[in-house]
Amino acid sequence: MAFEIIFWISVILIFHTYLFYPLLLKALSYSRKDNTHVYGMKDNLPFVSVVISAFNEDEVIAEKIESIYKSNYPADKYEVLIGSDASTDSTNEIVSSFVARYPSLHFYSFEDRRGKGNVVNDLVNKARGTILVLTDANVFFDRNTLFNLVRHFKNEDIGLVDTNMVNRGMKKEGISFQEKAYISREVRIKNMEGRLWGAMMGPFGGCYAIRKEDYTQVPSNYLVDDFYINMRIFERGKKAINDLNARVYEDVSNNLADEFGRKVRIATGNMQNLRTFSHLLLVKKVGFCFLSHKVLRWLGPFFIILAFVSNLYLAMFSNIYLVLFIIQLLLLLTPLFDRLLQQAGIHIKAIRLITHFYAMNLALLIGFCRSLKPVRSGTWERTRRNQ
Repeated sequence: MAFEIIFWISVILIFHTYLFYPLLLKALSYSRKDNTHVYGMKDNLPFVSVVISAFNEDEVIAEKIESIYKSNYPADKYEVLIGSDASTDSTNEIVSSFVARYPSLHFYSFEDRRGKGNVVNDLVNKARGTILVLTDANVFFDRNTLFNLVRHFKNEDIGLVDTNMVNRGMKKEGISFQEKAYISREVRIKNMEGRLWGAMMGPFGGCYAIRKEDYTQVPSNYLVDDFYINMRIFERGKKAINDLNARVYEDVSNNLADEFGRKVRIATGNMQNLRTFSHLLLVKKVGFCFLSHKVLRWLGPFFIILAFVSNLYLAMFSNIYLVLFIIQLLLLLTPLFDRLLQQAGIHIKAIRLITHFYAMNLALLIGFCRSLKPVRSGTWERTRRNQ
């Protein structure tokens, strides 16, 4: 009986975070509209500071700067601050060449590598804007991105606005289609959380906006700064939303090994944030979203293990559980089968999706184990560009 309880609780919790919760959001948010208390283009718009921490971004930094300055946001209403985190390539020279062209571009070169969060902390202290747009060097704007982010801050209840990530650079050989499907689904879930309760769980770290007065300095050893900043917004009693019209563009990750390493780092940082913000699980609506969208997913590897082990025991006494165990075993062996197909030049999206699921849960498990030891530094190696 105990093994049956363990098995079904584990299965239900996995299905809740990946299936039941999104379906519930879809049903509840069906008639809910986005925030309508917004600025118009002809209003007196707030001054904006676009903040970028860059480390060895010579492949993308020029395109990033150009994408910002093609914005339809009034030119006298924003500035750009770029901090080089001890870059060793030609990032510094490229950014410096743009300073003469754009007087509102301010460049700071830091000699010691300290990590994204620490550079952003320094740049925010120098920023003049009442609104901060925190963005990565490899995430490109369209002409409407800035305005569609900033317009929501006319509503005093809103503290953070997230973007809609649009992926490009799809390749059938790797995991780009699976990663794109995951990111697109996450964007939709976050948009529904925001429309329902203003409780969007974690912005896309590549680009989001926040009031400067609500910005909280990120601890120097934290690995996931965007989620930390988001949760501090909830502590202040403000809302976080996602705007699907605030589009940004990024080349999707395609290499499983590189993405696996990134997910391990994020998972380690997630555990830091869980310890810091566990008290928010008791906050109505925010707590439900936090538990359903994030915490249960972060603990997913343990539910997978418990479901497998309990099912193994139950399979010895029941044909039904034997069938369920065989299904679990086949799913667990799918990544090996996928690997064999890859070597033969065969790429099946559905099978690759299962591989992606188990790989990311393994990354969550490793990240959890690493988080048991103190994290000394907030520095990390970024995923390779143009995979």
